Amino acid sequence: MTKIYRVKNSSVDIEPHEVFLDKLAHSKEEELGLSEKKFEVPLKEKISYLLFSIFFVLATILFARVFYFQIFEGEKLYTEAENNMRSINLIVPPRGIIYDKNMIKLVLNSPAYDLICDRAYFSGVPIGSSEKISKEIKDIADIIGSNQQDLVDKIQNTNSSEVLVADNISHEQLLTLEARINDFQGCRIRQNTARDYVLGPIFSPVLGYTARINKEEYSSSTGYAINDYIGKTGLEKYYETYLRGKPGQSKPAKSAAGSQSDQALLQLQPEPGNNLVLNIDADLQIRVYNALEKSIKNVGAKKGAAVAMDPRTGAVLALVSYPSYDDNSFSKGISITDYNKILNDPSQPLFNRAIAAKYPTGSTIKPFEASAALQEKIISPDKQINDLGYILIHSQYDPNVVYRYGGVTPHGLVDMRKAIAVSSNIYFYTIGGGYGDQQGLGPSRIKKYLSFFGWDQKTGIDLPGEFSGFIPDPDWKKKTKGQSWWDGDTYNLAIGQSDLQTTPLQVATAYCAIANGGTLYKPQIVNKIISPSAGSSTEAHLKSLGQAATIVKEFLPEIIRSGFIDPENLEIIREGMRDGVNKPYGISAMLNDLPVQVAAKTGTAEIGYQNRFNVWSSVFAPYENPEIVLVVTVEEVQGLGAVTLPVARDVLQWYFSR
Repeated sequence: MTKIYRVKNSSVDIEPHEVFLDKLAHSKEEELGLSEKKFEVPLKEKISYLLFSIFFVLATILFARVFYFQIFEGEKLYTEAENNMRSINLIVPPRGIIYDKNMIKLVLNSPAYDLICDRAYFSGVPIGSSEKISKEIKDIADIIGSNQQDLVDKIQNTNSSEVLVADNISHEQLLTLEARINDFQGCRIRQNTARDYVLGPIFSPVLGYTARINKEEYSSSTGYAINDYIGKTGLEKYYETYLRGKPGQSKPAKSAAGSQSDQALLQLQPEPGNNLVLNIDADLQIRVYNALEKSIKNVGAKKGAAVAMDPRTGAVLALVSYPSYDDNSFSKGISITDYNKILNDPSQPLFNRAIAAKYPTGSTIKPFEASAALQEKIISPDKQINDLGYILIHSQYDPNVVYRYGGVTPHGLVDMRKAIAVSSNIYFYTIGGGYGDQQGLGPSRIKKYLSFFGWDQKTGIDLPGEFSGFIPDPDWKKKTKGQSWWDGDTYNLAIGQSDLQTTPLQVATAYCAIANGGTLYKPQIVNKIISPSAGSSTEAHLKSLGQAATIVKEFLPEIIRSGFIDPENLEIIREGMRDGVNKPYGISAMLNDLPVQVAAKTGTAEIGYQNRFNVWSSVFAPYENPEIVLVVTVEEVQGLGAVTLPVARDVLQWYFSR
């Protein structure tokens, strides 16, 4: 029997909320006791309001969150999304090579690898609260051989977005990290460049070193990543903009979760740095360093310096500071312990004595004082002064008080040439401060001519950290010490004592002016800067390379000053220095058997304690047409034994015999 279902109120449209076919309709039928089946069961009014309320609340919450993220967090989230999808990584360019004058490589590049991690990835969840991040840190620490807590501290204490987790990682570590780098979503391996300094301590005062950029350097520079290397001292610092090159950029695409994709990798290729070609002869540098070290050790001293220059151009042929340090220690990352050991060494190996030490010159000053006396026409070069070994000066306030200024030994009658050759203190007391009927230069004119020779100004050498020198005078003494300038101050200044302070480089530059007839040149270490393409050629090809196509910048001789001493006056000074070598009474006679004729002047400066002296030798050769000036100084030498002349003899013997 077929059942017939009636639909009530068929003329009325069925509303959507009245149609329910599931268990709700069935339950309603049973409640009302209806026997026939119905298509719709009306909802209670309360249920409708409840459903509407739930929908409204959810919609309100969703809208509020969208509004908050869009208005208040929009910029931040946009930046983070951009960084996540297109984080820019700098590609370190190959640093320029440095060559000596004969195209011998002094600095090379070797590949190095760093592990860089994103600080935001690890610090987004407190370390230890995320099992995944904790495992990553543990695995990384195990691979690089680090303490896990130290790694956590490094991440948490780094202010930059990138954390240098490990630098210069070993080959074994590199292989392991490359195999597992996708497991460490917040990390990447970055190729870097480590500098190899071929001759280490012999060249470190010249070349300097590179190390990680610090906060101050990073904030004042452009084109550097927070963990990049930068030149810290020497030529590496002075020519940083040329050696550095231009970094490239990589833009790896990342997923929203931060995992890196191999797709859509955009690159801006790095441009290698330019190369430097020096005026320095590497073989000469080695010879000077070894000879200086040997002589210093022979007399029980510890410190010294030497500078060799071409007096025709101002080119620096060698520059040595002893003791030195191994710049490779810094370029490859030096430990705190090793750094403190170098820093606390009383011999100060990091200090470049050749350009920054403050020395009294002793008798090294005498040729310059003599040239001033001739230029001022206060004495004839042939006038003889009787050197009794001392002079006696009566006090202008009390005639009964007599001051004695002595020399090393009496020399009898000496003219200017012989006075230079034997280094007569009495002669230079006389022309410096005046004595008897002989007028002296006085402190003002002494300072004037020493300034002409550059002893109170930086030479302008292309190295950072040069000392400007200092020449005392009466005004300075009055202002700083509150004392008057006495005759004794002038006598002491006349023989290179008192508060006079110069550097070996300043002395060498001044002796170049004597050697070449009166031109003071700016000392220059770098001869030219060449393009990086030239650096990739073979050395044999480089030596025959056409300069016009490869030279980025060339440094021509630069004159600081000239014409302040007449050439004929300087010729007398040169003759006196030559007599110091080839006359029986000359104090530099040990240089008389060299392959070429040499002119020289020595100096010994008292330093005020334990019978110790700073000892100098200044030479130029060949005498008729000088091509090298060599200045050597050794600090705190016990007694008056020969220490610098043997260095000059060894170097010049080799230089003119090779």
